[in-house]
Amino acid sequence: MTKKALEVRSLTKKVKNKVIVDDVSFEVEKGEIFGLLGPNGAGKTTIIRMIVSLIGRTKGEVFVNGYNIDEQFKESMSEMGAIVENPEFYKYMSGYKNLKHYANMATREVTEERIKEVVKLVGLENAVHQKVKTYSLGMRQRLGVAQALLHNPSLLILDEPTNGLDPQGIREFRDYLRSLTKQGISVIVSSHLLSEMELMCDRFAIIEKGKLIHVSSINQLANQEQFVPTVQFEVDDVNKAFELLKEHQLTNDWKVEEGQQFSIKVDKETTADVNLLLVNNGIKVYSIHPITTTLEDRFLALTSKGEQGGKK
Repeated sequence: MTKKALEVRSLTKKVKNKVIVDDVSFEVEKGEIFGLLGPNGAGKTTIIRMIVSLIGRTKGEVFVNGYNIDEQFKESMSEMGAIVENPEFYKYMSGYKNLKHYANMATREVTEERIKEVVKLVGLENAVHQKVKTYSLGMRQRLGVAQALLHNPSLLILDEPTNGLDPQGIREFRDYLRSLTKQGISVIVSSHLLSEMELMCDRFAIIEKGKLIHVSSINQLANQEQFVPTVQFEVDDVNKAFELLKEHQLTNDWKVEEGQQFSIKVDKETTADVNLLLVNNGIKVYSIHPITTTLEDRFLALTSKGEQGGKK
């Protein structure tokens, strides 16, 4: 049976009488980017801190590449590289000297060849001998990833890694992470940036108020039946179309767009029925196209459902 890159079982954190993380379980496959998604204060950083043993757990187990973190701590730590806060370096030293410093403290021997390898992997060959104080934020983030990869871990854990990066820096960082997974490295990323997680992750877990409320791949969530797509129609008479569709109870989430356009929530088959109904009643249909539901829309739908469930 293939070992998972990470297994988290019933992870719980209580501080006095307050539950910060409530019975969270998930798995990270080898070679995938797994996202922890949720608003600030949801418990993402606390989960990550427990995984990397920066804080204790009230309950739960963590397995890294098959190693139980309680029983095989050294082996577990050797399999992980992490950036939990913004990476900190000696700014008066070069990127290379900083990496050399961290290499001397690594749990595994880090050769000169390995340092060169990770520098190339994160694309800092031309800047590694410059002082860190000359680096952009994006370059410092990449140097942080290089530092976390020095001891050749199988799992990279990043907490809000794109904070402060401009759009170009975020795209470059996303590309670097994807290149890592091609080499078999698994990545777990926490973020509250919904659109970015949609582009970055293979699968994700939604965390809300310390609870895990949903786990799926981006594609699975997009295809779930509970999310009825929005379809936009362009016609010659919006008002007449509204009255006609109202008679047939087809004005679900009706919204008038620019000009002679309107949108409604209908599935694929009903879209065809609406088109036929409009045409048969003398309404010209100029165009029909679906409006892609974003991860943000689906996230809000799920979290609002979770809130309603909690109020019952």
